[in-house]
Amino acid sequence: MRSARLDIPPAPAAAIARLREALAVSDPLAQVLVRRGLTDPAAAREFLTGEPEHDPGAFAGIDIAVETILVHVRAHRRITVHGDYDVDGVCSTAVLVRALRGLGAEVDWYLPDRMSDGYGLSRATVERLASRGTELLLTADCAVTAVEEVAHARALGLSVVVSDHHSPRADGQLPDAPLVHPALCGYPCPDLCAAGVAHKLAFALYRAAGADDAPLHADADLVALATVADVVPLKGENRTLVRRGLRQLAVTEKPGLRALMAVAGVDPTRVDARALGFGLAPRINAAGRLHRADAGLELMLTTDEARAGEIARELDRANAERRDTETRILFEAEGRLAEQGERHGHVLAGVGWHPGVIGIVASRLAERRHRPVVVIGVESGSERGRGSGRSISGFDLLGALRACGEHLERFGGHRAAAGLEIDAAQVDAFAEAFDRHAAAVLGPEDLVPRERVDAIVGGDEVGLELAEELARLQPCGHGNPPATVLVPAARLSDPRPMGEGRHVRFTVHSGGARAQAVAFGSGARLPGAEGREVEVEPIDATFALQVNEWRGAVEPRLVLRQALPCEPAPITLLGVSGDPLEAVWAELDAPLPGQDAPVGEAPGGTAAVDRRGTSSAAGLRRLAHSGEGLLVLVAEVHRRERHLRGRVGGFSLCDYVALERDPGLAGGVAHLLLLDPPAIAAHAALVHERPIGQQVHLYWGEPELRCAQYVHDCEYGLRESLAALYRQLRDNSGASGPTLRELLLGEASGARSPALAGRLLRVLCELGLIELSREDEAIVLLDPVRTELERSAAFRAYTARHQAGLRYLTRRAPRAA
Repeated sequence: MRSARLDIPPAPAAAIARLREALAVSDPLAQVLVRRGLTDPAAAREFLTGEPEHDPGAFAGIDIAVETILVHVRAHRRITVHGDYDVDGVCSTAVLVRALRGLGAEVDWYLPDRMSDGYGLSRATVERLASRGTELLLTADCAVTAVEEVAHARALGLSVVVSDHHSPRADGQLPDAPLVHPALCGYPCPDLCAAGVAHKLAFALYRAAGADDAPLHADADLVALATVADVVPLKGENRTLVRRGLRQLAVTEKPGLRALMAVAGVDPTRVDARALGFGLAPRINAAGRLHRADAGLELMLTTDEARAGEIARELDRANAERRDTETRILFEAEGRLAEQGERHGHVLAGVGWHPGVIGIVASRLAERRHRPVVVIGVESGSERGRGSGRSISGFDLLGALRACGEHLERFGGHRAAAGLEIDAAQVDAFAEAFDRHAAAVLGPEDLVPRERVDAIVGGDEVGLELAEELARLQPCGHGNPPATVLVPAARLSDPRPMGEGRHVRFTVHSGGARAQAVAFGSGARLPGAEGREVEVEPIDATFALQVNEWRGAVEPRLVLRQALPCEPAPITLLGVSGDPLEAVWAELDAPLPGQDAPVGEAPGGTAAVDRRGTSSAAGLRRLAHSGEGLLVLVAEVHRRERHLRGRVGGFSLCDYVALERDPGLAGGVAHLLLLDPPAIAAHAALVHERPIGQQVHLYWGEPELRCAQYVHDCEYGLRESLAALYRQLRDNSGASGPTLRELLLGEASGARSPALAGRLLRVLCELGLIELSREDEAIVLLDPVRTELERSAAFRAYTARHQAGLRYLTRRAPRAA
């Protein structure tokens, strides 16, 4: 799979907790909402359950457009709706034609031909419409840039009303006509597609005419289809329109839409935004790309069931032809791209490349290569080329075309997608200028695809309940994508090929839990297995979590997006010296541990968040990405650092003994995470007595409890360790033997911690068995004498702590520190 870098925006824990409590949602869903900017509970609630909608009167100047149209309706003058050949243009035209027919208007329509007319309103079309008797030209999804064409129409005696949503010209000039445009008319949802604009205009017309607007609600299905197909942000009112349109589509009375769903294999009772974008929209677009766009419009307007079936099958055939043409051009374009080598931006041209599919090819290449791409089709036997471009995040494609405008004859669009016309002789110069501009504005980090993470979860959380809860984000699309969840430091196992080896099922292991997942298009191997043992080595895996229904069974399904090596931020060790031997000397000088005391009630502090037994890797990543500072408390810092290194990071690490000696180590952070349980009551008291506002999180489970018991036994149960170290010193004494550093902390020490080494030396010194020279890093064995270990005050203090800890941990620690 394509490599990427994770983009995990900060999500403050307090904001997550506030949404979790106010909305009664899970922690992962609260994470999603916070990372999408919905930190206010009221705004988040409206997003999940509300349907924001704005009055058509919010368009500045819409009353002038409405009155202009109604004058022609009442006088029975011919009105022509001029649309466009894509889904949005077809649907917006259908919405206006149906609305005007409902008012009794004399109305017809015109859709430009992609090959002969090109995009938008042309001078030739204006003259053609004037000659056939059009008196009002009403545009849909075009003409905001057609300043000269609108002026020509008015000179020929036509009235003009422009409804559009595209960007205006760079010089700021607008057509001299009433304008209905969400961004230019101050509408509260500036990202409406053209069909959304047409829908609002229709309601304004019916209100002004005093007509019952009930029939207009039936066109919500057309608006939803256009909104998804035109890839406008599914936020605010756009999301409302799609949600409402999906409900309408399930019960639509339009024969054309029912026939289209049938040929596309879309179940009306389960239709969603994905079905619109990948099932219905491509078939309507295919007609305009290869043949006649008016087939799609006829499909929307017909009331004849048989005719609807014929047109739907025609569109299905056109879509199959489109796919074949697209595949051929994509193969050729990939070859041209390989010849160009590494560039910041690519311009690819080919003779005979169909202008109806080059936009799709550009989109495919931009996604695969993560570079802005312009694909140009040059007409055979002509010097004329038409191009379509697609961008990547961080690159303004329309701005790039403006910067290279001297090489172009005509262009338009927006940041993400644009079209152009060019003299074929200028293609090479344009390609060089385009690459230079891209190199000037794109940094190295922009050329690596980003995988945005919405929520960090453990394997125990990715069940059906969360899958159903995340479905509340629907409808999803541009600006509101399906949630991406990160399962950090996971292991993958048990690959099972599916789909004739094109896809693979596998098991995800995280935090002691297992979940089933699938990777599409990755072959039969485990994803991310190239050169690595992913069944052993941890990886960061991102997924879409879906509700999968198959043969009556409903289950959660994890769909893999990325499988990346764990590359965590560094871990900062607190309370330890940079030189391990210095830490040994520090332990020699440290005060001996005192008598343990039970945990008392301390003033201040906040209740602990108890997540014991859940995925600690997920908890560490969640809080590390809160942006608020995290200190992780463990039984012994060096052992734990070795375990965590390469899996998680971005926080400070400290053990309870260091915190006991310097409580100030926990200052300046908002969160304390107890990865291991405290081994004695005094350490629990340290955590309990935190300042107000500092949150404590409990994350240990049975493995961590056993780890704490093992570490405590190693660090304070000294009898066997003392004997082992003494034998080691005795057997390696001599001028050519290992250094003191190697003896105490090297491989032969068995991963002995510096603190333990210091305790052992302290006891041996007190018993008179060794003399220690810190300056020379040397040790001298004295004449051995038989002695009792209890003669050492240090040994007695360490033994008392050992026994207190064993008693405390045997009780499995209290439920809250």
